[in-house]
Amino acid sequence: MVALGAVVSAAVPAFAAQNARSLSYNRDIRPILSEACFHCHGPDEKERKGGLRLDVASEAVKPAKSGERAIVPGDPGKSELLVRIDTADRDEVMPPLKAHKKLSAPQKQLLRQWIQEGAVYEKHWAFVPLSVQAVPVGAGKSWARTPIDHFVWERLEKEGLKPSPEASRETLLRRVSLDLTGLPPTPAELDAFLADKTPDAYEKQVDRLLASPRYGERMAVDWLDAARFADTNGYQVDRDRELWAWREWVIQAFNRNLPFDQFTVEQIAGDLLPNPTLEQRIATGFHRNHMINEEGGVLPEEFLAEYTADRVETTASVWLAQTFNCARCHDHKYDPISQKDFYSLKAFFHNVTESGRGNYGASIRRSSPPLVELPAPEVEAKIASIRGRMQVEEKRAKEFSEGAVGKVEQWVGRLRGESATWTTLEPVEASMTGGAMSAQVKAGEGVVEVSGADSRVQTLKVRVRLPEEPVRAFRLEAFASDGAASFQWTDVKAFRVTAPKKRDALKLRAAVEGSALGVADSAKLVDGDRRTRVGVTLKPGGKAGAVLEWEGGSGVSGGVAGEVELEFSVEGAKGGVRWRVSATGADRELLVPKELVVLAGKEAAKRSKAEAKQLLDFWSSLQDEYRVVTDALADLKKQLAAAEAEIPTTLVMEEMKQPRPTFVLMRGAYDKPGEEVKAATPAVLPAMAADLPPNRLGLARWLVDPANPLPARVTVNRFWQAVFGTGLVASSEDFGAQGEPPSHPELLDWLAGEFIRSGWDVKAMMRLLVTSSVYRQSSRLTPELRERDPGNRLLARGPRFRLQAEFVRDQALKAAGLLVDKIGGPSVKPYHPPGLYEQVTAGGTGVYRPGVGEDLYRRSLYTYWKRSVPHPGMLVFDAPFRETCTVRRNRTNTPLQALNLMNDPTYVEAARCVAERMMLEGGASVDARLTHGFRLLVSRKPKPEELVVLRRAYERHLAGFVQDADGAKGLVAVGSRKAPAELPVPELAAYTAVASTVLNFDEWINKE
Repeated sequence: MVALGAVVSAAVPAFAAQNARSLSYNRDIRPILSEACFHCHGPDEKERKGGLRLDVASEAVKPAKSGERAIVPGDPGKSELLVRIDTADRDEVMPPLKAHKKLSAPQKQLLRQWIQEGAVYEKHWAFVPLSVQAVPVGAGKSWARTPIDHFVWERLEKEGLKPSPEASRETLLRRVSLDLTGLPPTPAELDAFLADKTPDAYEKQVDRLLASPRYGERMAVDWLDAARFADTNGYQVDRDRELWAWREWVIQAFNRNLPFDQFTVEQIAGDLLPNPTLEQRIATGFHRNHMINEEGGVLPEEFLAEYTADRVETTASVWLAQTFNCARCHDHKYDPISQKDFYSLKAFFHNVTESGRGNYGASIRRSSPPLVELPAPEVEAKIASIRGRMQVEEKRAKEFSEGAVGKVEQWVGRLRGESATWTTLEPVEASMTGGAMSAQVKAGEGVVEVSGADSRVQTLKVRVRLPEEPVRAFRLEAFASDGAASFQWTDVKAFRVTAPKKRDALKLRAAVEGSALGVADSAKLVDGDRRTRVGVTLKPGGKAGAVLEWEGGSGVSGGVAGEVELEFSVEGAKGGVRWRVSATGADRELLVPKELVVLAGKEAAKRSKAEAKQLLDFWSSLQDEYRVVTDALADLKKQLAAAEAEIPTTLVMEEMKQPRPTFVLMRGAYDKPGEEVKAATPAVLPAMAADLPPNRLGLARWLVDPANPLPARVTVNRFWQAVFGTGLVASSEDFGAQGEPPSHPELLDWLAGEFIRSGWDVKAMMRLLVTSSVYRQSSRLTPELRERDPGNRLLARGPRFRLQAEFVRDQALKAAGLLVDKIGGPSVKPYHPPGLYEQVTAGGTGVYRPGVGEDLYRRSLYTYWKRSVPHPGMLVFDAPFRETCTVRRNRTNTPLQALNLMNDPTYVEAARCVAERMMLEGGASVDARLTHGFRLLVSRKPKPEELVVLRRAYERHLAGFVQDADGAKGLVAVGSRKAPAELPVPELAAYTAVASTVLNFDEWINKE
C-alpha cells in the first residue's frame, strides 16, 4: 500500500485557519452563503442572477457593470453585499423577500466581520486533499488509550469540559457486543468478562467479537441500506428477484476482513477483473439492487435512464457523500458539480447488458438479466436425470417416425376416398349467463342464435339431442348473423361437454376447422365430473369451428341417453352470431382438418418436406403408441422447466461489447439528449490516472486512490456513525456545502489517513474506535452536558441511542434462546400482520405466507424485503423502504414502537421464552428467576429497588392469571413454538408479562 505521505498534498488542512483567526470561511461563512445566496449566486450558471457568483473568491470581488463590488476584502463599507442585506428597500434587499430566507442579525454581523478580516475564502473542507495530521499527544495523556482520545481531549479542554467516567463493565460489554455483532452478550460471556481481572480484558472481548461470524452480519446491515438491497423489484408489479447471494457475499467479505479498497472494486467492477471468479461476479450485484420496472407498458429507454441515474446517485452517496442527484437536471446549485459531471459519471454505468424493462412475463423464479446461476448440486443432478429420460423418449419418437412412412401413405390413400359424415344436432334448449341482460338467445332449426350481446364474458349452454348411432366427435361452428358483415365474438375461453352418464376418464382432442380458429390444447375429461375445458380462439369474421373428439370408449349415443349438454364461454361479445353443433360417428383417422384433406390429394413426389412432415405429424398424433411417447416428453419438459427454476440465480453486472453512447439529458428527460459525453470523473476531484481504463474498473480504482480526498473520509465517518450514533460529520450523506462541517476535522482526517495506511483494514478501524477512551465513557447526560452539548457533538460522554430495527428484534430472539445461528441463504418470512400484505400488493393477488420452523427465528437482516410492503416491524423502528440508497437512518421514538413491542407475536413469544428460561434456568425462588431474566435482557443484575418492582409485578400478574385461566392459556400459546407442558400456565404467563415489561424498558431498546 502506498504511504499516505507520498500522495497527499501539503496544502493547508481543512479548518487550519480556525486557530489563526476568529472566523473561518468554512465553519462560519460558507453555511450562511450556501443557505441564503448560492441558489442564485452559486455554481449553477443557468440560474445565476446578475452575473454574480459568490462561491468563488475571484468572482465575488469582481466589479459589476455598475462598478460596485459585492465583496471588498477589508472594507465592509464598500462591499455591496452588506449594503443589500441591510437595506430597508423591499425591492433591493437580499435575499429577495420571495425567497423566504431572511438573514438574522448575528449572521449579518458574521459576514461583516469576515469581510473586515479580509474575506479569506477556503476550499471546501471535503475537497481539500488529505494531509498527515499530527496527533496532539500531550492532550489528555493520562486518559488517552488511542490517538482518537488525544484529539477529543484537546477539543474538550478548549471548551472547558472533561470526559465522563468510564462506563460499568456490564454496560461496556453490552455496548460493544451490540456495536460489533448486533447482539447482546450471554450471561456466560458477561460472567467471563467480569471475572477477567487482566489489564487487557476488554480488548480481548473486542477481539473475540471481531472474530465472531456475527460481526459480518452486523456490518452488513448498514451496507444493505446503502446498497438499497431488497428481495423484490419495486414499482407496481414489485415481483420477487434473487439477490441473496450478494448479501451473503457482503457478510463473508466483512467476516474475512476483505480490505475496503478491494471490497469497493469487486462490487463496482468485479466482472471486469482479469479472470473474475464467481464470487467476484456475485459481488457486482451491488449495482443491480436498484428498482426494476416490469410493467408491460413501460418505455425501456426511460427506465434505463432511471437505472443508470440510480447508480450514479448511489455511487456518489456511498463513496463521495455528494448529492449528485441535484445535478441530474441542471448544474448543482450549491456544490461545484455540473450536469456534465453527472452524465460523465453515468457513462461508466451505461454499458450494462440490460433492458430498461424488467423480465416481463417470465417465470416468477427468474430475475432480469444479466444474471449468473449459482451452484446447486442436488438440483443439477435432478436436471441431468430428467434430460437422460428425455433422450430415451426422443429416441423412441424418432424410431416411430422412421417406421411410419408407409403407414402414412396408406392413411393418405384412405383420405382420398372417405370422409366423416356430420349430422347437425337439434338444440333442445339454450341459455346464456353473464353479460348484458338484453342478449337474446333463440334455439331451433339446427342453430342457436345470439343477438344483442355486449363485450362482457358470456357463457352459453346448449342441450342437444343425440342421434341413435354412436357419436365419436362433436363440432362447434360459428357464423355471422344474417345481414352482418362479420361477428365479434373474439375468444372462446372454454368448450365443455357434459356426457350423459359417468364414464372412465375420457380424453378429448381439439382439432381445427377453418383458418380463423387457433389450435387448442388437449384436456382430460375428469372422472365423475364428466366435463372438459378446451380453450380455442375465435377471431372476428368468416366461418370457424372446433372439433372435440371422444377418445377410448365407444362414444355416446341416443340409445344411452337422448341428450348431452355443451357449454362454452366467450369474451369480446359484440353483435350477433349463430352457433351450430354437429356430431359424427366416424373414427379418428377421418377427423382431419380440411387443409390436410387437400394436401392428401397431392402426389407424394410433389409434396414439399414441410408438407410431408405435416402429414406425418398429424397421423402420428392419432396413434396411441406415439401419443404415449409425446405425452411422456411433454411431462418431462414440464419437470425440466420446474427443476431449472429451482436453480438459484443472482443479478450481476456485465459489460456490453459495444458501449452505448451517453448524452447529457436536457432537464433530465430521457428523450431529450444534448451533448454527448464520455466516461469521466467529477472535475472538482483529482482526475483518474492516465493508466486506468475508462470503464467501471477504472472508476472503482479511482474511488480508492489515496489521492481522492473523499472515500476514506466518508467511510471512516460512517464507521464512527455506526458506533457513536452520529458521524463526526453529522450529515454523513452530504459532505457538500449544504451538509454540516465536521465536529473534529483534524480527527476525521487522521482517521481517514490511518484507514489508508492500514491497507483499508475495516476490522482494525472498528477496533480502534471501540477501544478508545472516548467510546468507553459513561453515557450519562449530566445537567451541564444537557445545557452545553445535548447532541454529544463534543464527545464528553459515551454513545447512547435507540437501536436499529434489526438489533431490537435480534436481541429479543437471542435472549429468548430462539435465534438461529445459520448464516446466509435465501430470505425468510417471519410473523407479519395478517391481511396487510394482501391489501397493498399489486392487484391484491399477493399472499404472505410466514415461514415455519427456523425461518421464523433467523436474524433480521435475512427478513424478506418487499419494497411495496417492507416488514412493518422494521419500518416502525425506522428501517428505510430501500427504494434508494440510505446511509443514515432516521431515529424516532413513537407510541407505535411500544405497541409493537407489547403486541407483535415476535416479542410476545420471545417474552414467553424468556419466561421459560427464568423458570427452567433461574433457580427455585422468584427473585432468582427474575434476576436471571433481567440479565438475559439487559445484561446486568437488577438493583434491589428494581427487583422489588419486578417481584410485585409478577405477584400481581400471577393473581390475575390464576383467576383468568383462559387469558393465561392464550398468552402462552402465542407463537409457533409450543410452551413446555410441565410448566404451570399461570406462573409462566406471569413471568411472560414481566419479561414483556422489561422488553419495553428504555434501557433495553437503547444502547447505553
